[in-house]
Amino acid sequence: MIIRGLYTMRVIAGSARRIQLKTLEGMDTRPTTDRIKETLFNMIAPYLYDRMFLDLFSGSGGIGIEALSRGAMEAVFVEKNPKAMACIKENLKRTHLEKKGITMSMDVMTALYKLEGDKQFDYIFMDPPYEHELERRVLEYLADSDLLADDGVVIVEASKMTDFSYVEDLGYSVLKTKVYKTNKHVFLEKTGRKEIC
Repeated sequence: MIIRGLYTMRVIAGSARRIQLKTLEGMDTRPTTDRIKETLFNMIAPYLYDRMFLDLFSGSGGIGIEALSRGAMEAVFVEKNPKAMACIKENLKRTHLEKKGITMSMDVMTALYKLEGDKQFDYIFMDPPYEHELERRVLEYLADSDLLADDGVVIVEASKMTDFSYVEDLGYSVLKTKVYKTNKHVFLEKTGRKEIC
């Protein structure tokens, strides 16, 4: 990975409000902008308190840390890039949220297997590298998994052009899609389950 530089982003609201987060800017990390993050959390914040949050392809951990800052019970961060994982750990310390954050420095699919039977999540967020269909692999796994709680929601950040027409065949319903300039958030639940967002 080529690192082009360091810059910071901030926690928007909650117990760690305004604390600056360290992140890596490079080919393998693409932090969600504060504007898009704020839009996302405006939609889910009322339902986050005491919830379990899984942050896949975590990057510097900005999404999971925002969830913890806003009252999530626990967040699990999965990131295989060791430099990005170092950022997550430092950011958890900066925000004094390290006791509520669990870090897994490994491939996402390996982490899902390890978490199976041990934890269940109300929100599963993923922001994989675009145009590699990694989100499809994760959704295929989760379709037959108990990792998503009965009323849980999967949120995928993807490029604007990413096709999700297959998700109904996997047993998901699209709750909503929020489109931005170049990307989008797709909110999914398992078909027939109660909406919480």
